[in-house]
Amino acid sequence: MLTATASVPDETAAREDWRQLVAAYQRCDRSQAVWQVVTSFGGFVVMLVAMYHSLSVGYWLTLLLAFPAAGFVLRIFIIQHDCGHGSFWESRRANELTGLTCSLFTTVAFRYWRRRHAVHHATHGILEKRGLANHPCLAWMAHPGHACGEERATGDVWTMTVDEYLRSSWWTRVRYRICRHPLYLFGVEPVVNFLVAEHLPLASSPAWRRGERRSVWLTDLGLVAAYATCCWAWGVGTVVAIILPIALIAGAAAVWLFYVQHQFVDAYWEDEATWSFTEAALRGSSYYKLPEVLRWFTGNVGFHHIHHLSPSVPNYHLKACHESHPLFQHVTTLTIRDSLKTTRLTLWDPEQRRMVGFREALRHADDLGPGRGPIGPPARA
Repeated sequence: MLTATASVPDETAAREDWRQLVAAYQRCDRSQAVWQVVTSFGGFVVMLVAMYHSLSVGYWLTLLLAFPAAGFVLRIFIIQHDCGHGSFWESRRANELTGLTCSLFTTVAFRYWRRRHAVHHATHGILEKRGLANHPCLAWMAHPGHACGEERATGDVWTMTVDEYLRSSWWTRVRYRICRHPLYLFGVEPVVNFLVAEHLPLASSPAWRRGERRSVWLTDLGLVAAYATCCWAWGVGTVVAIILPIALIAGAAAVWLFYVQHQFVDAYWEDEATWSFTEAALRGSSYYKLPEVLRWFTGNVGFHHIHHLSPSVPNYHLKACHESHPLFQHVTTLTIRDSLKTTRLTLWDPEQRRMVGFREALRHADDLGPGRGPIGPPARA
């Protein structure tokens, strides 16, 4: 696993430097935006038609075609994501209309997700602001009051410190181990999240007054109308055979990408009093170095450190921004092989200041003596 070999400059100097460096890339390019819309939506429609006709050949071919189709869904989601940040188009109205249109393809309500994602950007790396579970549904079940009042990163992957885990109840440990297991993270969670949780505004706060909750119900109504039309034209069985594998593949890929962007050995977690925005972006977000084809389908999302540093940089400028200055390249870099190893990391160790696995955490606690063991009141979860 490649990690940063040079330290990030101090807070004041880094802020001054990076703001000047990214300024040239905080602009919309209409031609690139239009081309991305045409290729993403057009490619998805072509894949749907191809999958429909492939059913007469064999379902094995339909399943194979589901992979590139899911790739186009990810690409459409990146467009929706940029529209949520107001960076895809110059016009605010164009960003809004495009984002709402994307939501009918990604099945994720635009305004509701935009608000939750803004909370993620504002709280990422702050220990006190960690989400309690992997998605809103589990966050609400774990602590109903949490989802209704606090601006916490409910969409984050549930991350406990070593001490919190050791001092937790048996039941909390079991739940945490389940939620951190790869089969759950990338198998069960995408199903629960994208087929259930994203269609219920469980993570909304009473303070949200810009139509976030309403956007969930309106998106659901739009999806019902769209699916009903497809079922009338193609039949229920055909629609399920085509849409379900796309949804499962795209959902698993989305969770995986979000996971590797923030869960790695040299991750960044700090108390709110000492938290640094610049450090959280450059040290707490990875550069996921993907092959060109996967980078294209994922809309340059691998340059996540640039995105957290400046959400105003549209996805089609992230690569150029990353290559523009060494400051942006002194970050944790993960290849696909490197990223597979991150699934063993489960707990944040404040003493070692890195992510560790369960076995290493327990072994380290034993070495430190009984004071590090499961004593005291259970951690809140």
